[in-house]
Amino acid sequence: DLHSFPTRRSSDLIFLLIACGDDDVPSDSGPGGDDSSLDAALDSGPLDDDAGVDAGSSDAGGSDVGAPDVGPPRPPTTIGGDRPARVAVPRDYDPETPTPLLIVLHGYTATGELQNLYLGTEAAAAAHGMLMVLPDGLEDARGNGFWNATPACCDFGNTGVDDVAYIRSLIEEVGENYNLDTGRVYLFGHSNGGFMSYRMACDAADVITAIASLAGAEFSDEMRCEPSQPVSTLQIHGTADETIAYEGGMNVGAAYPSAEETTRRFGERNGCTDSEAAGNIDFDIGLAGDETSVTRYTGCTEGVGAELWTIEGGAHLPGLQRDASDQVLTWLEQFSR
Repeated sequence: DLHSFPTRRSSDLIFLLIACGDDDVPSDSGPGGDDSSLDAALDSGPLDDDAGVDAGSSDAGGSDVGAPDVGPPRPPTTIGGDRPARVAVPRDYDPETPTPLLIVLHGYTATGELQNLYLGTEAAAAAHGMLMVLPDGLEDARGNGFWNATPACCDFGNTGVDDVAYIRSLIEEVGENYNLDTGRVYLFGHSNGGFMSYRMACDAADVITAIASLAGAEFSDEMRCEPSQPVSTLQIHGTADETIAYEGGMNVGAAYPSAEETTRRFGERNGCTDSEAAGNIDFDIGLAGDETSVTRYTGCTEGVGAELWTIEGGAHLPGLQRDASDQVLTWLEQFSR
């Protein structure tokens, strides 16, 4: 079922539509799922999303009406042509300094802006000195935004949309307008966006350094994914996820692998030889203690890695700790080319 979660923050009502269907095309029977952890998440730290960010102008030229025509033109804060995506620029951005890029990929039925609200990525990206892009998937026949990632999620209309080419074009356009550090390009996706992050790691490894997937998975067929070079991967997944199961399963008649299997595959692709328990962290505000166990792959090719964060009792939409996205970006930024 679709997940429609009303929650209140700063006297505004935010409806977050997010996630993939369980094992059939999402129905119109109404909202489903457990929204209690999301209420906690949206009332906590990740939504403090303005600090350190220069949103700039929303027009393509990024200029102010009536401002004197002096100095170089500001780079655009909207890119993507007929599929526009907002660029958030840290206030300390220096055009003389190569700058890393974070692309946030939303879940099925959501948008980039809603995903940003849930994850709190804008403030985290600014704190880490990253440019951030918030693209939207195209709408399917039901009017739901989706990414054409794998057969299991989420091009239910079989439209054949080439989202790999679209995201590649966004990276290229950022590079044309900003001083992009092409060796530090990161993706962070939830659900369908997590599936799409893995699709990019498989099909566009030449332009992607590392990805983080919350409740996503890669292709069922292991041979379908043959990256041209290693891509570091972080899989974050709750054991109580009833939408995209931690143990793997079926969605709209297509299989997807488990969180452990997805991580193992990329560990092997990245030359890792073993794995180890690497302690626990507090990632979910709705669960007591350090509920998330870390499994780290070791012996990997120098400069790459693979890691699994298992949220014990975590749902498809975990209630994120205030520093959840900061933890994710800290993991991503350790990798560069």
